[in-house]
Amino acid sequence: MDNLFESIKESLVFNKFALDELVCVEYTCGVVDEEVGVYTQSDYIIYVLSGKKTWRTIENEWLMEAGQTIYVKKGAAIVRQFFEDDFCMFGFFLPDDIIREALKDVIHNIPINNQINIHQFTATKLLPKDYINDFIKSMYPYFKDRKEPPEAILRLKLKELLINILYNCENDLLVSYLKSVTINPEPSLTHIMETNFTFNLRLEEFAKMCHRSLSKFKRDFFNHYNTTPGKWLSNKRLEHAAGLLLNSNSNITQVAFDCGFEDVSHFSRAFKEKFGMSPSNYCKSLN
Repeated sequence: MDNLFESIKESLVFNKFALDELVCVEYTCGVVDEEVGVYTQSDYIIYVLSGKKTWRTIENEWLMEAGQTIYVKKGAAIVRQFFEDDFCMFGFFLPDDIIREALKDVIHNIPINNQINIHQFTATKLLPKDYINDFIKSMYPYFKDRKEPPEAILRLKLKELLINILYNCENDLLVSYLKSVTINPEPSLTHIMETNFTFNLRLEEFAKMCHRSLSKFKRDFFNHYNTTPGKWLSNKRLEHAAGLLLNSNSNITQVAFDCGFEDVSHFSRAFKEKFGMSPSNYCKSLN
């Protein structure tokens, strides 16, 4: 999968400005593939200027069109491109330390209503609000003039945006998630794994999303799950695949790729080893 954050940060094509791991970009999509897998090690906010795309995670799929805003948690997604109109957006990649700095003084004043299901959160649309429109309008001149705003102004703008999201967002899971980012020194390994295991990512990429070195990631993983990441991923994907075969109309090939397997033959062998029958026979046994 493509690391969207690093691709944009390192690109010489896009109109952008950066402050350490904070990246703000005006992005016009040049992707020729209808679907592309992407991941990031930071949260990001997308404001669509023109065109449309969908973001799909294990949780849901969101169709994003001009004038709409989405908040996406660090992790992976399948992005689908529509080619009727050019897709252009403003993107704001938010490292955890920016979120902590912005919310540390107010987070404890916010009631948290949905902590039980916080691990399920991956993204949410932000409803149209004046504070979003005002933020976007305030950023236009910097992108238009290709002039990077002073660091102090940029931090203040993002702090105001994040506080407004915290106080005005209707999604309880996003509010709970922002609180967890603010009060914890590193991302929850279990939250990352439970919402990204279906994507074909390398262990190094999972570690990056968890903000850990590969060795620390493996150590923390074993301490929590009492098994290795490789074994856990294989078992989790196969169980998920069995559920899809039972509850969806997807064919075996689609199920294999939707569960993070590189090819169908590997999926079929692993499935038979775990369940004692091939995916096709498993489907027949359900009828």
